[in-house]
Amino acid sequence: MAGVLSHTPPRRVKLIFILLVLVASTLALLAWTQVWVNAVVAETGVDALTLAVDGSDAAPAVTALALAGFALGGALTIAGRSIRVVLGVLEILLAVSVFLSAYLVLGNPALASAPAVTAATGIAGTESILAAVASASVTPWPYVALAASVIMFVTGAGIIATASRWPGPTTRYQTTRLVPAAGSPTGGSEPDAVVDWDDLSRGEDPTA
Repeated sequence: MAGVLSHTPPRRVKLIFILLVLVASTLALLAWTQVWVNAVVAETGVDALTLAVDGSDAAPAVTALALAGFALGGALTIAGRSIRVVLGVLEILLAVSVFLSAYLVLGNPALASAPAVTAATGIAGTESILAAVASASVTPWPYVALAASVIMFVTGAGIIATASRWPGPTTRYQTTRLVPAAGSPTGGSEPDAVVDWDDLSRGEDPTA
């Protein structure tokens, strides 16, 4: 990837990484809205209950991390070189956080189902919930979140590596300074407002 980007115009490099940040954040947010775990709760004397556990219950932090990614993408559009490096590091931290959120669900889907189990059955306490969950299987969506975290990590590293090549912030909104036009009656010097005011006070014409 580095070899390809070395021959890519700076503005395109900037656009590519901003788009990657937004794509990764979109994937993470999309995954968060879907079902992550299918859990079967079997209480004594009660028919088994199947619960579809959304990412909002299994990994609630992912939404905040994805939204932070969107904000980071917006900041990249106007950031200077040093800030780009900082934002690249932050993107890597977001990647690690999303990865851990998904990894913990994959490692213990029954425990990740705890909020949904408590809401549906009233069972509380880790040991009680784990005892009540007869089975818990993950869907592909936690893996989508993992993929998003990988994209985030690679993007963050790429931002750091190419930060010096990006074009600087636009000067469209910089303050302009007025200078005398060529051939002005000021004799090539800046007009002095204080002197002109004093001349007017004495009845003299400062432009004469």
